[in-house]
Amino acid sequence: MLLAGVVLALGFQILTRRLLLRQFRHSIEALNRGDYGPLLDGFAEDAVLHFNDAPHRWAGEHRGKDQIEVFLQNFVGAGLTGEIKELWTSGPPWSITAVARFDDRSVGPDGQELYKNQTMIMVRTKWGKVTEQQDFYVDTGRMLDFEAKLTELGIHPTK
Repeated sequence: MLLAGVVLALGFQILTRRLLLRQFRHSIEALNRGDYGPLLDGFAEDAVLHFNDAPHRWAGEHRGKDQIEVFLQNFVGAGLTGEIKELWTSGPPWSITAVARFDDRSVGPDGQELYKNQTMIMVRTKWGKVTEQQDFYVDTGRMLDFEAKLTELGIHPTK
């Protein structure tokens, strides 16, 4: 009986991870096409997105869906695309913590790579909605260089 419970719990964890991964990948595919709607829909109204504090358009704490939408508009506006490479999950379905490796990049109008980085993103959810997200970049200096390149190209942040 105990073994059956353990097997059931493990199976549920695997299923939850696969469903989340499919949902996140669908949202990222839409984001890569310039449609941030599916990703934004996954956030709770009072969600908080924490991003490293530096002199660039994505810096700081973004509270609520309105501020997160501006963050995502700037992501799309900068021509960024990304891919989830791995996903780890923990917790029951009503309170999941997920960590994902997310690689992002941007290509300029001439086809030259403007930016490339790796990120670890930690997400906390309540009843299927993201309540908190924290992004940790491998090299935050690359974002400063990218910001300078965007300014050179005349691509200014949404406010």
